[in-house]
Formats: sequence, C-alpha cells, structure tokens
Amino acid sequence: MLFELGAANLLHDPMTTINQLRTALEEPKTEPALREAITYRLAQALAHTGRLAEAVGLLDDEARRSTSARTRLRMQAEQFKWNSVRGDEENSPARSRLLAQFAKRLVGRGLAERHILGLRAWDAAMRGEPVGTAVDFAEQALDGGMSWTDQDFGFEVPVVVAITLMYCDQPGRAEELFNTGILEFEAKGWRGTHLSFVYTLLGYVRYRRGRLAEAEDFVRNGLEIANRIGQDNPAQWYAVGTLVETLLARGNLAEAQKVARDYRLGEGFPQAIVYPDPQTVFGRLLLAQGRVDEAERQLTEAGRRLDLRGTRNPSWSSWQLDLALAQATHDTGLARATAEEAVARARAFGAASIIGQALRVQAATVEPAQAAVLLEEAVAHLEQSPAACEFAHALVDHGTVLQTMGDPHRAAQQLYRGMEVATACGADTLTDRARGLLAAAGLRPRRLHTSEQDTLTVAEAEAARHAALGLDNAAIGKEMRMDPAVVGELLSAVFTKLGTNRTGLGRALGM
Repeated sequence: MLFELGAANLLHDPMTTINQLRTALEEPKTEPALREAITYRLAQALAHTGRLAEAVGLLDDEARRSTSARTRLRMQAEQFKWNSVRGDEENSPARSRLLAQFAKRLVGRGLAERHILGLRAWDAAMRGEPVGTAVDFAEQALDGGMSWTDQDFGFEVPVVVAITLMYCDQPGRAEELFNTGILEFEAKGWRGTHLSFVYTLLGYVRYRRGRLAEAEDFVRNGLEIANRIGQDNPAQWYAVGTLVETLLARGNLAEAQKVARDYRLGEGFPQAIVYPDPQTVFGRLLLAQGRVDEAERQLTEAGRRLDLRGTRNPSWSSWQLDLALAQATHDTGLARATAEEAVARARAFGAASIIGQALRVQAATVEPAQAAVLLEEAVAHLEQSPAACEFAHALVDHGTVLQTMGDPHRAAQQLYRGMEVATACGADTLTDRARGLLAAAGLRPRRLHTSEQDTLTVAEAEAARHAALGLDNAAIGKEMRMDPAVVGELLSAVFTKLGTNRTGLGRALGM
C-alpha cells in the first residue's frame, strides 16, 4: 500500500513520495522483487528533488544486500544514471572508465543493458569523444525499444539518448523521440515533472535548430508545469536556463534579465549537472549586459568545475566560447588561446555545428584577414549542419569582415543570406544588424524569401536524395546541372528543415 501510494504521488509531490517509500522500505520481510521496485522509485524521487548523493547511496546499499546478479546489474545501471548528473561526484573520470568497460561487454539484451548503453552514449558526448562513438552507442540503446513510462526504469535514459543525438547534429531524430515520450505521458495522464522536462528539452532542441519562437513556447510550457510542482526543483532549473538562452538568442535581453531575476539565477547553482549549464548561461547573460569582469569570473569557474569532471565538449557547454568573447574585449592574446583550445575540442568531437560555432568565435580574436578565412570555414561547416541560427551568425560575421576588407559584392551576398536565415529563426537582433550593415553600404535589403519550414522544394528533395546516396556537392551539381555552391545552399536548407546532417539524411528521407 505504501509503495502504491508513493508511486502515485511521484509525478506531483515527490517529497511526500520520499517519506512514503522510506517507510515502505523499512517494513520487515518485504519480498525481494517489491523491495527492488521500492528502491528504484525512491532513488528516482530523491533525484528529482536534487538529493542525488542520497539516491546513489541508497542504490549502493541495496546492491550490496542483493544476491541476484540481475539485480546488481540493474542497481549498477541506476547508479551510473544518477552519478552522471551529480555535480559533487568525487571521481567522474573513474566512473566513465567503469561505464566504458561495462558497455563493451553488453549487447542490449533487456532494458538494463540498453540503459547502460544509452548512458555510455551520453557520457561519450559529454566528454567530447568522436561523434560516431556517441551515435553508435545511442543506436545500440534504441535497438529493441526504450519506454518512456516504465515505472521501474524511468524516463531519464531515453531523455539523454535523445539529447545525445541532438548534440551529434541529428536534432530531428531527437524530436521524434521526445514526441514519442509526450504521447506516452499523455496516454497515461502523466502531467507532472516528466512532462515538464520533456517540453523544456523539446524546446532546447528547437533552440539548437534555430527555431527560436517555437523553442520559447515549449520552454514556457515546461516552466509553467515545473512551477506548479514547487520552487528550486530540477525541472525548473532546466527550464529557466533554456529560456534565458533562447531569449538571448532572440535578442530579448530585457526579458532574459527579468526571468533570471525572478528565478534568482546567479544566486547559487544546483549541484546537479543540468543542460544547459546554469553557470554558463548566467555568464553569457552577464556578457550580454556588458558586465565583462563578472562574466569572466563565472565562466572561468564553470570551466574549472566541468573540466574536473572531464566534461570537455563545447557543444554541451559553451563556456570556453563565451569566455573567449569576454577576454577579447581586453586581452586578445588570451582570448585567442582560449578560442583555439575550444576549436581543438570541437574538432575532436567532430559535429559540424560546434566546429562552425567555435571557428566563428575564434575569428573574433584575430585580425580581419585571418578572420575572413576562419569565417569562410565556419560557414562551410555550418552549411552542413542543422544549426540554423549559428549558421546565420557565421554568415553575418563573414559579411561584416568582407565589408571591412573592401569586398562589397561578396559581403552583400553573405549579409543577404544571413539576414534571411536569421529572420526565419526569429533572431531579431541579428536580423537588424545585417539589415543595418546592408543599409550602411547603400544596399536596399531585398524582400525576404519565405517558405514552408519543413517542406522540401523539388530541387531540395532531389539534392537530398543524391546526398543520401553518398554523392558530394560537385557530383550532385553535375547530376542537377547546377553550380556546387547552389547545391550547398539547397542542402543547407534540407539539413535545417529535416533537422539532420548527412549521416542521418537517409533515415530522415525514409530511404
């Protein structure tokens, strides 16, 4: 009775759940299967209220009590899960090594094994291992199915698998998984913490794709649900950080400041690992406000904390990129070194979106001639990714530098294109910047092209099919009798609309 009552309260009142399940666990002569189920649910309730160390300790104690190899494996999977988001974990690299050893021996037989494989995918992405490694483990985890509403296994591992795919430049696939989760939650009437997380993270995926208005709507829905659960809960941390980032990307600094003030962002950061990282978000907000010294301090502290954990992927936390921009205001040498390290980490991971973003930031730390070269490469990478807002930034930055160097024709091309992409994203400040640069050059901004956001044109669909078959842009140009540069523009629109890179193009097209 206590177990059923606690399980029913978990979605809406996790604190009550903790008390009821602790009492249930203290009952003598409980059958092993029931005791195991109580333990999993109690660990989940503890984690959802920010008490991650207690959750891990509980699982460790119960694993030691068990004589079942199956139960010990399952308890180990749960420990891996909650340790992966513990900010106070004592030896995160050691846990990663142990997780990697476990994953090598597993083939995905049963949910416990698939959850460990999913956690391995997430850990690989967090640490900046090659993108192919992360995707391979994510696909192994998904092979055979992964329920979002299994009350024993929870929804956290399906979440991190979806987020892993997003960081690997397959946000469309991530959205498919989140939509599956929402349908499962709605079917069971789950409208508490679980739904808040998924709405927020779906908004985060839209933010990463550059669909900023949609991102804001989803995140505000997630925050509204989190607020009903209570203050300072993990669901609220995720929503607040994502909302501030989205508002900054839209150029709405005043609203971002208001959200940060209302939820006391910066007055203390959660011990849990939250994406986006709240301290990094706060540093970016300070930088947008012009409070450079404070921004540098926050971003340096965030970087030190994350590096100690071995979390080195700038796609997960952009603290190095934001820090380089802050340093560039007063020490270009230091900023250049910080940006170069971020580029090296981005290249080691290998996702086109983060390589392009890192190159764009590096360009802000060097002279115009070198910046033009870096930005041309950044545009080339981002054109191969679904990160539309970052692509718009790189185009506008490239056009700005070309204008400075006295190349008005190429500058106008990049600025026009950057303005169109920025407008489609809802990045109003970036749109205004591009329009202002064009007007200053005596050019009238042309009428913006609009199209269905997810519908491929005939030319885009043809280029996409060729690309999915492995043809490069030059070969596609020959097939379609057009310049390879035009093919690049067509495929850039395809990647943005379908939310994938070349790797996931065949699956997105159903080929």
